[in-house]
Amino acid sequence: MARSANITEGSIIKPLFYFFFPILLGTFFQQLYNTVDALIVGNFLGKDALAAVGGTTSTYLNLFTGFFVGLSSGATVMISQYYGSHNHKRISDTVHTSITLALIGGLILSFLGFLTARSSLIFLQVPQEILDLSLEYIYIYFGGLVIMLVYNMGCAILRAVGDSKRPLYFLILSCFVNIVLDILFVYIFGWGVKGAAFATVIAQMYAASMVMLSLYNSEDALKFRFRQMKLDKTIAAGIFKIGFPAAIESILYSVSNLVISAKINEYGVDVIAAYTAYGKVDAVFWMALQAFGISITTFVGQNFGAGKMDRVKKGINRWLMTALAVSIILSVVICLGAPQLLMIFNSDPAVLSYGCQIVLIIVPFWFTFVPIELISGSLRGMGNTFIPTIITAVGIIALRLIWVFSAGNIDLIWLFAVYPVTWSVTSVAFVIYYYSGMYKKGIISLQK
Repeated sequence: MARSANITEGSIIKPLFYFFFPILLGTFFQQLYNTVDALIVGNFLGKDALAAVGGTTSTYLNLFTGFFVGLSSGATVMISQYYGSHNHKRISDTVHTSITLALIGGLILSFLGFLTARSSLIFLQVPQEILDLSLEYIYIYFGGLVIMLVYNMGCAILRAVGDSKRPLYFLILSCFVNIVLDILFVYIFGWGVKGAAFATVIAQMYAASMVMLSLYNSEDALKFRFRQMKLDKTIAAGIFKIGFPAAIESILYSVSNLVISAKINEYGVDVIAAYTAYGKVDAVFWMALQAFGISITTFVGQNFGAGKMDRVKKGINRWLMTALAVSIILSVVICLGAPQLLMIFNSDPAVLSYGCQIVLIIVPFWFTFVPIELISGSLRGMGNTFIPTIITAVGIIALRLIWVFSAGNIDLIWLFAVYPVTWSVTSVAFVIYYYSGMYKKGIISLQK
């Protein structure tokens, strides 16, 4: 596999960084899709339109895409373990089953999204003045969901064997397509919010076509052929066994965030717009952390598949310390530059004031989420996803819901404090679960 990377030999940190940076840049350009939408919509169409494409709308869309991305992690783990053990036949079978699942899953989730969008946003108390704008964006987005899920699954396949560069190249090109189309549709054609949605969908379609073309032209076990598409029962069961808990975890995250978004909606458009702008700044941290998480999952998957547990443990410890250092540096930079960063998205004084408050409440505690992401990502590489999902469900989701529903009429400081509090509690639980050795009981090995 010429473009894949075997990270089961030699240095530990060097190949992790070699894998990390393309993923980091890739997640940056992935986030740039929504950020460009926010920039153009917020500056050309105003704060109502900005609130319509962000806040509850963004969280609602993540409910669907996040579920499938979680499920696709099952394919990533299986392929990385098969790659570590040099089982090329099973890699090929997993590739074709995974793409088939992406197509079927995309159709099902699109249907559910169209069916539930309006009632969900009304239930979540989206302000009436932005409801129609939000739905306009959502319906177009769901129209391209199948292609987006195929793209995500294709990237998961490539990254599972250490190929993090091609997904990056495809994203960079499609991001430029998105920027050009955003300007064309929103600013020049005057299509409003729907123009931003069309730009995102078309750009994602371009990225998906590039990923699938790369799989089609592969000359190794990743080679894809439409006539070989199938649902191998054993592989599909393995993907669901490993990926379904992660998918449920993603849904629970989104549900808890939707509950918080519904609470935020009670404070009006200014706070919604501020939270949307903060979300774009906040994405810097999550991009880095996601890259750390994907890197360690692939590293652990390959080395676990090769039977090198000592290398697995060293990699987890060193990567955890590295991620903690990076998160602290990012926190300091974001806190110091908050007003200037938020002003990029909207210069309304009220929006800026609320946005700075949110930054100071949440950002200094980013580091508390690092053990959650890296330890759960490491355990995922070993096929252990059930208990991590339970820890997350109790420590973050349940505690958030209790916090919000029992709070009544609280000010913004206490509302947003729910993030650092739940991160801290859950992080402690993950550290105890992993370093006590209890995680070993939940390992799923594919090498039999």
